[in-house]
Amino acid sequence: MQFQSSTCRCHGEKSEAKSGVLTMAVLYFACTGGLTTVEHSTHLYPNCHKAGFRYVAVDMAGHGLSSHRPPGVFYSTPSYVADVRRVVDALQWKKFSIIGHSMGGNIAGMFSALYPEMVESVVLLDSYGFLPTDPEEIARVMRQGFDEMLQFDKKREEMKERLYTHEKAVQRLMAANPNLSEQSACILLERGLAEVEGGVVFTRDVRINMKNIERVSMEQCLELKSLIQAKVLVVLADEGFEKFFSEPDQKKFTSALIQGYKDHKGIVMTVPGDHHVHLNSPERVATFVADFLQSNSTSYVSGEEVAKL
Repeated sequence: MQFQSSTCRCHGEKSEAKSGVLTMAVLYFACTGGLTTVEHSTHLYPNCHKAGFRYVAVDMAGHGLSSHRPPGVFYSTPSYVADVRRVVDALQWKKFSIIGHSMGGNIAGMFSALYPEMVESVVLLDSYGFLPTDPEEIARVMRQGFDEMLQFDKKREEMKERLYTHEKAVQRLMAANPNLSEQSACILLERGLAEVEGGVVFTRDVRINMKNIERVSMEQCLELKSLIQAKVLVVLADEGFEKFFSEPDQKKFTSALIQGYKDHKGIVMTVPGDHHVHLNSPERVATFVADFLQSNSTSYVSGEEVAKL
């Protein structure tokens, strides 16, 4: 299955289920092309496939093979949530589960808070679901983000895309992510490169790195989190965000979010690995994700409905 909705390109796997057989519906997105994560890990979820597990992976705007936002428009979690709503409307899904990695986890968190009646379970892969900022720093950080974006817009016309060979592109990605294995880098670049005359270019919009424009306080994050009705599984990597957010000031924010999930019967676990453990060693998370989705799935679509998508 493949379709394009506004700025997002989507891919999915059709279940082998026949008419009348029940099928789980799962939406999957990540900080890179959504399909890369799913395609190289779902074969490790045999129980989900037996139950008719079906996923749709989304390349969010500015990622993978999806289009970039227009000049002068910045990327934000609310705009991504709007994109997700367009996707599920196009799929005609009324209830489903979400898996989100990294930035995708933040999108999953906000979507689940704003549309709690649509989401039955959420899996956050090395993500806390929200990214709080010290209230005293919000204005300064946001101003810095706006200045950065405006400076980029002024230089945009003068900028030229840098050409790479595939080997050099892999090396660049690994240099930017030292813990990323070569195999995982190649997986990410399957949808992260485009062939042009003279070589390849990265498809990712560099503006997605301008994250300071949108900032929220811990209080706002906790209020949004309290609106989530879905069951939540948080899988953290000990060398990923657990390590990255280890400073005392950061830890107090992440600890509050984690405790909030636990207070509402969410499951929080830490596995060995880095931020890309789901790619480097997918077997470390696959069983937990599959069992969690199966145990919390109550919304199904029939085989006839799947065949239409």
